[in-house]
Amino acid sequence: MSLHRSSFSNANNTHAGTADTHTHTDTSAASLTDLGWDQSWADAFTEHAKPGSVPARVLRAERGLCEVLTEHGPARVLLQGAHHHGPEDTPTTGDWLAIIPATGADPALLDAILPRRTALARSSADGSSRGQVLAANVDTVVVTVSLAAPLRHTRTERLLALAWESGARPVVALTKADAQADPEAALADMRQVALGVDVILTSASLDQGTEALAAVVHGTVVLLGPSGAGKSTLGNRLLGQELLATGDVREADGKGRHTTAWRELLPLPGGGVLLDTPGLRSIGLTGSDEGLGRTFADVEALALECRFGDCEHRTEPGCAVLDAIAAGTLGERRLESYRKLLRETAWQASRTDAKARSARTARVKSTARQIRDMKKIPGNRFNRGDQ
Repeated sequence: MSLHRSSFSNANNTHAGTADTHTHTDTSAASLTDLGWDQSWADAFTEHAKPGSVPARVLRAERGLCEVLTEHGPARVLLQGAHHHGPEDTPTTGDWLAIIPATGADPALLDAILPRRTALARSSADGSSRGQVLAANVDTVVVTVSLAAPLRHTRTERLLALAWESGARPVVALTKADAQADPEAALADMRQVALGVDVILTSASLDQGTEALAAVVHGTVVLLGPSGAGKSTLGNRLLGQELLATGDVREADGKGRHTTAWRELLPLPGGGVLLDTPGLRSIGLTGSDEGLGRTFADVEALALECRFGDCEHRTEPGCAVLDAIAAGTLGERRLESYRKLLRETAWQASRTDAKARSARTARVKSTARQIRDMKKIPGNRFNRGDQ
């Protein structure tokens, strides 16, 4: 059975009106082990699944439906009727589920989402405090950066922070090295930004870097980056065949058309799976600052040496960060990027905290109403004085 988009409604397709440029592959031959099933997932399934449920991994998901792979092949799972209150209990690509198999004309139903090991998430595009989970149970995040356009280190730092926050291991792939006059200089420059991260120079035209990249990725691999960065081309090299559609890039601004409108899992020939994602127009960080700490480890290490513990690295005496900038060992751009992302995470955290406080208040009010209603019932314990 081939998994085609025609099995889904296109009502929620954000790229409605554009041609379907994504080539799909038949994943029906892939086993659960091929998709990452192991003993720890089996243990989690035993703990959370109801009798009669079977394990499945989400290949693609949209509102109300998701396409999964079970040990018996692909299936569609109906999500309607399930109670979803946030991103943690809405299935996304990469999730492991317990599902109730289809019977007769009835579709398969969601039983439970197994606890996620990692979650690649960004703040919601609508500006609310809700997060949007882009992919679940990811092991490696490949941040793709095109050398055919001017490097934007601030965007790369944002993507790296997003990757570190997920709990996965980031890797940077510099694509289109053949379009760069001095790719080795660009590589050295990126290594000053992507601290503690493997940075791989690649070129599809020169067939360069694929083996080096394949050697440092493992498990469930996500390609993350803007449209036009060469994610689909790089993914095809890792897959060993042309399964992902590629699009032209505008010469004016180096941006590409969104050739991927869905997130889906594709088995890799050397083991593991590739999760293909659409290019991201906006990348809002969540309220966690753990990703920033890993991304800007150099800035935070210097901050520990400042004279004052609350140093803001602006005009304070004895500021090790400002001293490093004056000495040329730290760029002022990097400090400004750190400040900007720190403000963003603090703002997002405040929105999340406000939402949590509001939810707690609503629960307290609901409980109080229930108690008042119970007191009105003759003969209940509240009226007997034995509470």
